[in-house]
Amino acid sequence: MFSTEKGAANLLIGVVVSLILLKVVAGWISGSISVFAQSADSFLDLFAGLVTFFAVRVATKPADEEHPFGHGKVEDMAGVVQGILIFIAAVLIVCSSVWRIINRTPVELAEAGMVAMAVSMIASILLSRHLLKVSRATGSVVLEANARNITADIYSTAAVLVGLLVVRFTGLNILDPVIAIGIAIYIAKIAYDAINKPLLGLVDASLPHTEQTVIKSCLAEQGNQIVGFHELRTRRSGNQRYIDLHLVMAKNISLEQTHRVCDLLEHDIQARLPRTNVTIHVEPCDGKCEYCSANPSACQTK
Repeated sequence: MFSTEKGAANLLIGVVVSLILLKVVAGWISGSISVFAQSADSFLDLFAGLVTFFAVRVATKPADEEHPFGHGKVEDMAGVVQGILIFIAAVLIVCSSVWRIINRTPVELAEAGMVAMAVSMIASILLSRHLLKVSRATGSVVLEANARNITADIYSTAAVLVGLLVVRFTGLNILDPVIAIGIAIYIAKIAYDAINKPLLGLVDASLPHTEQTVIKSCLAEQGNQIVGFHELRTRRSGNQRYIDLHLVMAKNISLEQTHRVCDLLEHDIQARLPRTNVTIHVEPCDGKCEYCSANPSACQTK
């Protein structure tokens, strides 16, 4: 039920709403500003979850006349928004921590906040692992960004929990916001990582080097029928990969054989790189051997 992109998005919203209610109640009972800051962080998670909910539904729509390449870039746009939200969460934690240092606000009932933070950490760990699992299975960028968002929440929750423990047993109230600021710096790094990948998708950056190596390996395995290739271009849109290239064939290869080679090559690439659209432009060997980087020995078949 929750193993699909839509199911994972539904689970995300349900868990986050529950955690918001828990943290608001715990913050009111304990009087802890850091717990209230955590509830604000969870509100950002909720907004991010709603973005995911709608982005996944749009991104998974099939291609149409107005969008012949599908709607995958909606996921990339949502992923960038997720990264920005994570950064905002880091800023909120710093602001609330500085406010607490300046005003020296005491915690009245740390135990309530500690219980809420412990429950929140366990739920967030399980949720982030599930989102990562689904994102890897489906290639969903926006679910991966949400998983990073929830991971950031785990660390900020841990900071608040440690601070409450210190306050409860030592009375050193200042340690709580100091620890939270340190965690906020790490969260900012997570924000950068969350923005980087979808941003590359928006600007049509090439696929990673490892994936391009897979493509070239598939080409090399086709044997002497392929003289070489050039104009290899790759990009990603959401969870979809797009590959196009010019394939240079030996002159003595028939049209039927050429079509068979292209089909085999396309299926091979898609088997190793799921959700890939492959476009191949076939060219006959011109005898100059300038495109023989893939298989120089194929020149002998001309």
